[in-house]
Amino acid sequence: MNFLTKTFTLNKTILPGHTFLVSTIRNHWNKDYKPGPYPKNEEEWERNAKKYNLHKSEYHPYPDDGTGLGDYPDLPMISADSKDPFYPYDNPELRRNFEEPLHAEFDVMRLDRVDVNAKFRYPLWVMLAQFLGVMFFSCTIITLGEYVKMFHPLVPRQYPKEGKTYYTFEPIC
Repeated sequence: MNFLTKTFTLNKTILPGHTFLVSTIRNHWNKDYKPGPYPKNEEEWERNAKKYNLHKSEYHPYPDDGTGLGDYPDLPMISADSKDPFYPYDNPELRRNFEEPLHAEFDVMRLDRVDVNAKFRYPLWVMLAQFLGVMFFSCTIITLGEYVKMFHPLVPRQYPKEGKTYYTFEPIC
């Protein structure tokens, strides 16, 4: 705690009145993460490929259709679930290496999200038919249960009446 106090007072003595310098240096701004404009010539393609650590033949930016992705590379959609779990990644929690470019939809393709490369056991139409079959069967049973009442058979309740004996303490024999 003493270290923090001395550091704070040191900053006040070195930078009096310039607290904005101390507070703005610690992080990057959002403009640093914004992609640049779509490359228009060969030099820009090479510069952007180097910027994203890709070979010139591997660099293909998203089409310039107004989505705002600019010069960001159009990477293949490979989920973290589809990557080799035994490879010695630099960041094994995300299954990626240092300075590996991220996909534009990286937040969707992490280990705790959707696997876009999943191969299902059955085709989609079979799974849809199974789901609709179960729902139809359940709704049919519930609907029939509303019209056909089922209950345990019971005798009518015996309410005490005057002059009628319900129970005596006399022996049977």
